[in-house]
Amino acid sequence: MVTIPSAFREKITRINPDFLFFKNLRTLQVNLGNLCNQNCKHCHVNAGPDGKNIMDRPTIDKVVCFIENYPDITLDITGGAPEMHPDFIYLIEKIKEHNGKKIVRTNLTIITEDKMDWLPEFYRKHNIVITASLPCYSRENVDSQRGNGVFEKSIKALKMLNEVGYSRSHELNLVYNPIGPTLPPSQEELEGCYREKLSQNYKMEFNNLYTITNNPVGRFEKVLRLSNGYEDYIKMLSDNFNPDAAHNIMCRTLVSVNWEGKLFNCDFNQAKGLPIRDRKGKVICIDEMEDLLSNPYEILTGEHCYSCTAGSGSSCAGEIASENQSAYKDINDYYGKVLKNTNDLKTSACCSIDSIPLYQRKILNMIEPEILDRFYGCGSPIPLCLNDCMIIDLGCGTGRDVYLASRLVGENGFVLGVDMTSEQLMVARRNMKKQMETFGYIKPNVDFLNGHIEKLEEIGIEDSIADVVISNCVINLSPDKRSVFKGIFRVLKPGGELFFSDIFSGQRVPEHISKDPVLKGECLGGAMYIEDFRRMLRDLGCNDFRVFSKRKIELNNPEIKEMAGMIDFYSITLRVFKLKDLEDAYEDYGQTAVYLGTIPECPHSFKLDDHHTFIKNKPLLVCGNTASMLINSRYKKHFNISGNRARHFGLFECSNASECTDNSQGGSCC
Repeated sequence: MVTIPSAFREKITRINPDFLFFKNLRTLQVNLGNLCNQNCKHCHVNAGPDGKNIMDRPTIDKVVCFIENYPDITLDITGGAPEMHPDFIYLIEKIKEHNGKKIVRTNLTIITEDKMDWLPEFYRKHNIVITASLPCYSRENVDSQRGNGVFEKSIKALKMLNEVGYSRSHELNLVYNPIGPTLPPSQEELEGCYREKLSQNYKMEFNNLYTITNNPVGRFEKVLRLSNGYEDYIKMLSDNFNPDAAHNIMCRTLVSVNWEGKLFNCDFNQAKGLPIRDRKGKVICIDEMEDLLSNPYEILTGEHCYSCTAGSGSSCAGEIASENQSAYKDINDYYGKVLKNTNDLKTSACCSIDSIPLYQRKILNMIEPEILDRFYGCGSPIPLCLNDCMIIDLGCGTGRDVYLASRLVGENGFVLGVDMTSEQLMVARRNMKKQMETFGYIKPNVDFLNGHIEKLEEIGIEDSIADVVISNCVINLSPDKRSVFKGIFRVLKPGGELFFSDIFSGQRVPEHISKDPVLKGECLGGAMYIEDFRRMLRDLGCNDFRVFSKRKIELNNPEIKEMAGMIDFYSITLRVFKLKDLEDAYEDYGQTAVYLGTIPECPHSFKLDDHHTFIKNKPLLVCGNTASMLINSRYKKHFNISGNRARHFGLFECSNASECTDNSQGGSCC
């Protein structure tokens, strides 16, 4: 009975399998039919002036009878243009005593039709909440989507609603939907633009703006298929799947009634012909709804459901996933649309601070040019000893480091790339087959997931699965860095290693810099103050980290230097181990470490950090933390460690520790 693609179902199940089931009734949506005074290109119910499917009065009476037993639910009346229904006034009068919110979804232009100017006062009298379609604040965009003259009529109708008190004493909400197959912009930012333009140009007001993603059903689906764009649109929605949006999907708390009285999970399922059925397959109608609500039932879904879970979600019911969405959008736009290649960068932040070893340079020569051209990393965070390892690359972009690591882990290893920018993931994915052939692999040892690095659990990444986590100048872009590092420690195996390059600052970055879209995109706005980073790791249970390499960033762009030149920015490569016995000071237990010279890429010496280079066969005194990093990680077979922690000799003498942290308890050891 459930028509849900496995990929979509798996995504929802990973978040919470309960989201596939109806929760409780908050909204009854009543679709009075497909009669409308407009004939819009995007209409999902194929409404128009010749619409013949309209709800009869006996069905309306059944709806009224039902809501009498649910006095507090929201009643959401839609169409077509519901005002054109011959029994529209009858229905509104019947529900006038209803305690819950009463919404009418209007196209606005109906109010300007002949003999319909009574509608604004009628709405006000019956305390109707108006949700009105206005897909843009410009005449050109509205008329191109909905027909010539629609914008002018819509503005006239809005002024009429304002005149009777809408936006002040009564609620007036506007609805935006994109003109074509794209995601809506930030609802918060767009609402500000609407307010400014409509107030300045037309002296009109409203309460809220809701953004809706065009659903690929009905007339819009036909347009997509005729242009051979349907599959691309579904792919775009899928790539932008947002776990946060799944929490707010309306079908868990809404039931839609069509013109015949049949029940659906939403208006879009109604357009797709997916009614709710009982266990015997019989379609359930409004007069049987009590039986439906008595037991949890599974929501019928299809690939069109991606439209309600892509980006910030679709706020048909007034809810979107707003947390951090503005920040995510800025980064998505900068890396997906503004930057086309490395020549577009305005600072040296995204330039490697490390000389890439010869063995890695040979692999880079095997990687497709398209992947390399859109690489924006600030380091070379590829550690040694990766054979057969499981690696996760956070913010993998077009996949340069994923494919580099792919060669190093070998066919028995695996590399998983995670990124939220679909444009970059498209590059990574379309080159996968060619890269595997170049490496001579029978089957791929890489995969790419679209998601946020703060929420690895929501894209299905299990606990204690990774030997190594890498990241190349990406964590600074995150609006929730604590969640990033918490997630990293969750997915790392005990003794696993985080090896990453990123941008750090010598002081906390002020707000005017941290919120600037260009400075954020250039990795400066979100730079972590090194001391705050140390404190955050300590709070997460990690008392020691190591600096591998460090370079001061030159602000060569005059405008950026003027804005942020008072701050010292550094590109730093760091390594952090998931170990329980790391202490918050460098303690001396009389231990020594001897490198055996058994790592093929470095037969003569091994660099742990900028204070530890181990010469083959030469004993080196080490603190307890350093000994643990070597003996309790994947490097253990390459070292001999003498001594243990049975005897303590006080603090380890570490004269250079302050170089990185200005604190002798900080992150750079001996």
